[in-house]
Amino acid sequence: MPHITTSDQVKLHYEEYGQGRPLVMIHGWTFSSRFFHRNIKALAQKHRVITLDLRGHGESDKPEHGYRIARLAADLRDLLDALDLKDATVLGWSIGSPIIWSYLELFGQKQLRSAIFVQQTPKQFFSPDWKLGHATCYDEAGLTFLQQQLAFNRTAFDQQNLSDCLSTSLPDDEKTMLLSEMAKCPSPAASLMMADHTTQDWRDVLPHLTLPSLMMVAGKDKVLPAAGPRWVADHMPHCRAVEFENSSHMVFLDETEKFNQTVLAFMEEGAAA
Repeated sequence: MPHITTSDQVKLHYEEYGQGRPLVMIHGWTFSSRFFHRNIKALAQKHRVITLDLRGHGESDKPEHGYRIARLAADLRDLLDALDLKDATVLGWSIGSPIIWSYLELFGQKQLRSAIFVQQTPKQFFSPDWKLGHATCYDEAGLTFLQQQLAFNRTAFDQQNLSDCLSTSLPDDEKTMLLSEMAKCPSPAASLMMADHTTQDWRDVLPHLTLPSLMMVAGKDKVLPAAGPRWVADHMPHCRAVEFENSSHMVFLDETEKFNQTVLAFMEEGAAA
C-alpha cells in the first residue's frame, strides 16, 4: 500500500485517483479515508484526488505519540512535501478542519490554492462567551465521560457515533464496512487526539487566515450546531458557507451528489481565478 514516512518516522497510508489539480481529503476523528468512498470516483474525473489516513487511523501506523493537532498538521506538510504537491486544495472534514487551520498558522499557505472545511466549529468546549460547542463533549467532565466510553464500551460508542453523524440510513454492508474502519483506530489514540482537539480555540486564528475557502454547513447535525461552522465562514476572510439542510455530520454521505458537485464547482472557481 502506498505510504509516506513523516518527519518522526510514522508511516501514513494514502491513495491516489485521477489526474489534474490536487485535492487532498482529510477524514474525521476515529474514521478513515474510506468514508469518502462515495465521493472519490466523481471527484477523480477532473482532479488528482489524494485520500490520507491520519496517524492512528485506517491503514496508517498506530504509534503511541503524536496525537496533537499541531503534529497532525506537520503530517499534512510531510504528505504535501513527499508527493511534491503544489497548487492543491485541501479538504478537511470535522477534525480535518483544525488540522488545516493549524497547518496554515504554522507553515503558511505555500503549496495550497484553497481549502474546503466540512462541518466544524472553531471551539468545542463551552465558555461564558461561546455556546456553539460539541453536543456532549463540551467541558472537562464530558471529555472524561467520552474517554471512559472509548476505554470500556468502544463497540457501542462507535455504533452510536456513526448513527449520530448521519441523517440518512446506510445499507447494512456499508455500515459494516464503516464500523470496521472505525475499529482500526485504537482507543488510546482516539482518546489522546480528542483530548487535544476538543480543548482548542481557533477563534483568534481564523480572522488571520486568508486562503480562499469554503465551509460546508450541516443543518441536521446532532454533534455540532450549524451556527458554529457558520461562524467560521463569517470570520475567516475569503471563506463562504454552503448550506446542506438535510445533512448531519457526514455531509458527503447524507447528500452525496450535492457534496460532490459543490467540491467540483469550488475547484473550478479556483481554476478560473
